[in-house]
Amino acid sequence: MTDTLTAQERWIRRYRPAPQDTDLSLVCFPHAGGSASYFRPLADALAPVADVLSVQYPGRQDRRSEPPRTSISRLADEILAVLETLPRRRLVLFGHSMGACVAFEVARRIEQGTSLDLLGLVASGRTAPPEVRDRGVRSMDDAGVVDEIRRLNGTDERLLLDADVVEMILPAVRGDYTAVESYRYRPGPPLRCPISVLVGDDDPQVTLAEAAEWREHTEGVFTLRDFPGGHFYLAEQQAGVVRALTEDLAEFRRAARRDA
Repeated sequence: MTDTLTAQERWIRRYRPAPQDTDLSLVCFPHAGGSASYFRPLADALAPVADVLSVQYPGRQDRRSEPPRTSISRLADEILAVLETLPRRRLVLFGHSMGACVAFEVARRIEQGTSLDLLGLVASGRTAPPEVRDRGVRSMDDAGVVDEIRRLNGTDERLLLDADVVEMILPAVRGDYTAVESYRYRPGPPLRCPISVLVGDDDPQVTLAEAAEWREHTEGVFTLRDFPGGHFYLAEQQAGVVRALTEDLAEFRRAARRDA
């Protein structure tokens, strides 16, 4: 079935029609083990102001038959190739956790020489490169991987008690952790576009000080916001996150006009 789909159809999900009066696409990148549908509530909330597109990595949901990617660089290369086929819109990239790492690498590739118009990057729940959080999850047994999922408190406990569900999700989770734990930042020029960073104030994966280090990766405006909650504060603080993203989209537009 997947052989008959275009690259856009395999990689991109749009849960709400694009607003007719916008030229802006918000591209969302999920966390390790996550899927495009994680961003469906944001797509609903932001539909009036942006065309919200969610990236579906291989190895999960309707792409479960495909092997998960185990390299951030490969993911970034493949996603960039898909974004280059989209109608010519201005882009904002929004990634959570591992997704922030993928989005950052896509942003770097865009600015290194493509026809895409990148307005900004929003990084959520992720330490700034070159910091690496390597807990060795990729090498843990199945019980250890499930314990790590529990530690981050982003998955309904009832699902983790279902052996069939666990068996279904573990290959993608392990593949994603292989990609993110083996990622190594290659030094290069900072992004020209602005960076906004969002983080939970009780996130076991990243401190506020570590989140602030994203400032070193942009020549543009830098914004840091913290929210009550842990690594998956996005679900608990949806209204505040929607407000923050709406503000970021507006500020990114203003910055692009100033620089034009």
